[in-house]
Amino acid sequence: MIMEKHYKSLLKTVEVYENLLLKISEEDFIKSPPGAAWSFSETYAHIFQSNLLSLMAADRCILSTGSQNFSTKRIHWIAWLILFFGRFPPIKFKAPANIGAMVKKISKEDARNLLAKFKIRFQEVSLKIDQADPHQKVKHPRLGLLNAVQWLRFIEVHTFHHTKQLKRIGRQLKI
Repeated sequence: MIMEKHYKSLLKTVEVYENLLLKISEEDFIKSPPGAAWSFSETYAHIFQSNLLSLMAADRCILSTGSQNFSTKRIHWIAWLILFFGRFPPIKFKAPANIGAMVKKISKEDARNLLAKFKIRFQEVSLKIDQADPHQKVKHPRLGLLNAVQWLRFIEVHTFHHTKQLKRIGRQLKI
């Protein structure tokens, strides 16, 4: 029941990304705002590439190819707060180096393709989530060991978080 709520919430957030692609021109999509901020294009590349990697991590947990962690130690309290409240702290984070290195400008068509691939993979992984052993975990670069359910929740929180960035880019570009 709770996973269904998170599933629907994420799909609603993904609609924001889909609708923006329909409204914005290719030129504005790749235009960089002032400063060192990412463009819409780079933001889409980041969010959907990292979400696909997160789905791979969740799938590893489901398939029992993650790390088994039978200790009584719970998730780190900061990670727990992020997943519980569904938002990141109000400070700017820099993407981990390996994720930041994947960020590049992509076309609207590339963004549509990434988004479609993500939706298909998200549905596939979500259908198997009930099979996941909660003790099977894969390490997140900042949040530590997460199980499959926690990875899907992270994807939801992360995707929503970047909608704020999209709004900020729009304001900076006066779109």
